[in-house]
Amino acid sequence: MRYAVVIEKAGSNYSAYVPDLPGCIATGATVEEVEIEIRDAIRFHIEACGKTGCPSPSRSAVQSMWTRELQKRPTPRGNPFDG
Repeated sequence: MRYAVVIEKAGSNYSAYVPDLPGCIATGATVEEVEIEIRDAIRFHIEACGKTGCPSPSRSAVQSMWTRELQKRPTPRGNPFDG
């Protein structure tokens, strides 16, 4: 089963979480490292659910996502609400 994973820049590293698996998080120094860590975290989370008898997590998050690098916009001068 595939799950949506959110990866965010967090200061000097990256963090990842899975919206459908509460508590399933990982961190890494690079995007590649956090991807490896979150895959391991997902496997561990699902295995733990199987061993403890908790309900099998279902997928409810969006199935297709897009990413985009955000560019800094220049700071506007003055109050944008002044007419």
